[in-house]
Amino acid sequence: MAQRLSAGTLRRLLTELGKLQSNPPEGISVTINEELITDISAVIDGPKDTPYEGGKFFIRLTIDENFPDTPPKGVFVTKIFHPNVSEHGEICVNTLKKDWQKHYGIEHVLITVKCLLIYPNPESALNEEAGRLLLERYDDYARHARIMTEIHAKPKSAKPELNSKRESFGNSGSENRDPALSGKPAPSIALSSIKDKRKKNLKRF
Repeated sequence: MAQRLSAGTLRRLLTELGKLQSNPPEGISVTINEELITDISAVIDGPKDTPYEGGKFFIRLTIDENFPDTPPKGVFVTKIFHPNVSEHGEICVNTLKKDWQKHYGIEHVLITVKCLLIYPNPESALNEEAGRLLLERYDDYARHARIMTEIHAKPKSAKPELNSKRESFGNSGSENRDPALSGKPAPSIALSSIKDKRKKNLKRF
């Protein structure tokens, strides 16, 4: 997919990813797929004083050849009980839809998703039960969200959850798996090595 990006877009993406690795937003970490930089994995820490506190939520952003004219496609890999996340992980947030602006970047998207964990929007619910409970019985909503966080997003269970969803994306080859899938700390990938690998591709544009 990276081969179809324009030279300017590829440079922009490399710059953004480099910044995210050297100076990540608080509570957000990013893993770069060296073989396919348009497939971005991130982990968002559940914000304090929310039902998601203590959880590690894996999300995946996919960049296509129309970026930045169109937003990345984002999904939650970790199961979560949230009004704006469907049972399949789709995210409903205007930043990834009608409010997208081409000057927005990957960092902006990740921060927006994290804010969604603090300020869910029941008016645009993909999970109708979560949206209804949030509006009518907040304590029940919070209890359900905490249970889901405990089961699916705590570190002891986050790795198997990611493994299962990863395979559903068709990435069964171990050579392309994120470091997070092996249970080992994610290494910091030198973006210069990615750039070297992409030089030949850039000459095509």
